[in-house]
Amino acid sequence: MNPQEENPAARLKRLLMEAGLAPLDLQTAAQFERYLSLIIRWNARINLTAIRDEAGIQSRHFVESIACARALPEGIRTLLDFGSGAGLPGIPIALCRPEIYVTLSESQGKKAAFLQEAIRVLAVPASVHPGRAELLDSKFDCVTLRAVDRMPDAVRVAASRIAADGWLALMTSKGDLERLEFAAGGGFEWRSEIPLPVAESRVLALAQRRAAIL
Repeated sequence: MNPQEENPAARLKRLLMEAGLAPLDLQTAAQFERYLSLIIRWNARINLTAIRDEAGIQSRHFVESIACARALPEGIRTLLDFGSGAGLPGIPIALCRPEIYVTLSESQGKKAAFLQEAIRVLAVPASVHPGRAELLDSKFDCVTLRAVDRMPDAVRVAASRIAADGWLALMTSKGDLERLEFAAGGGFEWRSEIPLPVAESRVLALAQRRAAIL
């Protein structure tokens, strides 16, 4: 089939397989199709993402976010998506890992309104914090960051929101990883970074908060 003639579900299945990832089950694939439709519709009115075509959103955003969701360690029950924007990777994590309750933190009002609509339409286990993440009182089993402005500052705040033995998950480029590890502080045990599909320089860096020494 000509890639231009693929429907969104078939295209996402192909993109996942080309990235070496297993396809989604039919129900989850349908959820991603609805999510894609929402992004396209809202992106015509507000700037959710600079990538505006369906294939680009699936290739650049969905495949990477699905890879992240599958790579997160077992045992995570609560997750904060810091600076969620269009809900990436938080909504894909909620779709692929329904055992994880996701909080989407987004300080820009129009984007927060999109996130509220997305979780309503998709009925995912998630909620929206329409404000700055540093104002949250809760701590989380995992905090994710992807394409956040002033990333080192965001990582410092994110590190303070992680519960004991919790995880920091950074989707970033290899070139930025050293400064982000420094920004997180010395209280983390870093694992070997996991290559993310599509872009060669993109990695998922996972770090677990060290247990306090009494």
